Amino acid sequence: MNIAIFAGGDSSEYIVSMRSAEQIRHWLDKAGHTCFLVEVKGSAWTIHHGEARIPMDKNNMGFESGEGRVVFDFAWNIIHGTPGEDGKLQGCFDMLGIPYNSSNHLSSALTFNKYTCKSFLKQHHVLTPEASLVKKNVETDLEAIAEMVGLPCFVKPNSGGSSFGIAKVVKFEELQQALEDAQKEDNEAIVERYIKGTEVTCGLMKTGEGFTVFPVTEIISKNEFFDYEAKYTEGKAEEITPARIDAELARKCQELAMKIYDLTDSAGIIRVDFIIKGNQLYFLELNSIPGMSRESIIPKQVKSLGLNMEDVLQKVIDHALEMHRVSLR
Repeated sequence: MNIAIFAGGDSSEYIVSMRSAEQIRHWLDKAGHTCFLVEVKGSAWTIHHGEARIPMDKNNMGFESGEGRVVFDFAWNIIHGTPGEDGKLQGCFDMLGIPYNSSNHLSSALTFNKYTCKSFLKQHHVLTPEASLVKKNVETDLEAIAEMVGLPCFVKPNSGGSSFGIAKVVKFEELQQALEDAQKEDNEAIVERYIKGTEVTCGLMKTGEGFTVFPVTEIISKNEFFDYEAKYTEGKAEEITPARIDAELARKCQELAMKIYDLTDSAGIIRVDFIIKGNQLYFLELNSIPGMSRESIIPKQVKSLGLNMEDVLQKVIDHALEMHRVSLR
């Protein structure tokens, strides 16, 4: 098939997305597809075709080349942050009838908004650290928030997935600055209770054959927490797969990840992050477009399971095409 790999985006995660796209292209090429990188930046959607840079025709997801008109059969969305992870691009694909690899627009919007996702899952009895939402330019009682979540605490942009703008706040006097830094990334920030424990993450996917759940990974950051530097700088974090937790706890983690996948109506490959305290699993966030670069966790989990990435991606494509056919009936 002709596959458009959508990468870039309008957030600080642009570079991470472009790295992921190169890996996705490598695997899809091995799977036998013809791939075109589509770089998205604002309203400019540019196709990388050899040395040429060609504007995409957004009306029908195609472009004119020297060999004639090229139309895409499938879209692989690997944009971390907006517009690929918050549902905007998925809405566009749905309107144009283009099948794609990721969760739909509603599911993506839900899971990209940390506070909304945590609130939704709490209604379904999923444990998650207490958190408060702080909106930019809206007067907020920081003392009341600090009393509710306790110190230390984490301050995070409400929407975003690559640890930009995240801070661990130890003293109350640091809270205002941390919020201002987070709100450079997003107009909303969350102040979340700090839970000291073991950080783990579980990748998974679902097709017509059921779930494929990858081994749980344990994350040990050499920084104060698993920030952007720790994620993408070699030697700044240990990512141990499978995690050094007992088999029963690992099974509980995988089962909870599957429950969350279904509750949020997720699709394609996702990654769910947890913190373990004692025998309790606390949900942190869901990554609907997880990283796929050389440094990323999902490819390592897939390898640990003894699978090839090109086969895994092909299963995602086959299932998405089947779901697309069903929707047209």
